Amino acid sequence: MSQLPIDLKGSSFTLPVLHLHHTDPSAVRQALQEKVSRAPDFLNNAAVIVDVTVLTREVNWHQMQKAILSTGLFIVGISGCQDAQLKNIIIRSGLPVLNAGQMHTAIKHNMTPAGLSSKTRIIFSPVRSGQQVYAENSDLVIINSISEGAEVLADGNIHIYGMMRGRALAGANGDENCQIFCTNLCAELISIAGHYWIMDQIPSEFIGLASRLYLQDGVLTIKKLN
Repeated sequence: MSQLPIDLKGSSFTLPVLHLHHTDPSAVRQALQEKVSRAPDFLNNAAVIVDVTVLTREVNWHQMQKAILSTGLFIVGISGCQDAQLKNIIIRSGLPVLNAGQMHTAIKHNMTPAGLSSKTRIIFSPVRSGQQVYAENSDLVIINSISEGAEVLADGNIHIYGMMRGRALAGANGDENCQIFCTNLCAELISIAGHYWIMDQIPSEFIGLASRLYLQDGVLTIKKLN
């Protein structure tokens, strides 16, 4: 047992990033409320990073922060801040401003020297509601079904040989080359390197079919598996 009252250790978490493209807090609040209502299990009380790349000191940050918090999201950090005055305002509001370059470097240091490990994590049992399975620095293979309310994550690709009703997040460390393969797609949410679709965004003609999902020019793309 440690003799110190605390330990400070590094770790990694997968968090959604909210990219702000509008300076009007009311417009942002309305858009967020619509997204939360469409994916409540994923976004209710979710911790998020807010990307403010397009914002300047002209924005009313206090109103913007209030608008985001009013939707039930929790802001744990700010990224992409290019304006020194806005950065000071954000820091005074009690939020940390994250350095994207340092975050990317940390991710690379957490990976094996050759990128992802060649070892694949294989799960044979069903992944039930409330459970989470994470394959760090590797691909993930599920040879069973994933229930609604369950979540599977991998830094690499995800292969699901069964009914997929839960959430699948591939490329959790930001690798946009990762893909998701599924024999029966009925997912609550599909995400690759932070680019995601909730169920009603998945093209209806692919529901229940064997499908492959990947990013093409930064856009989530889906094709049928032959």
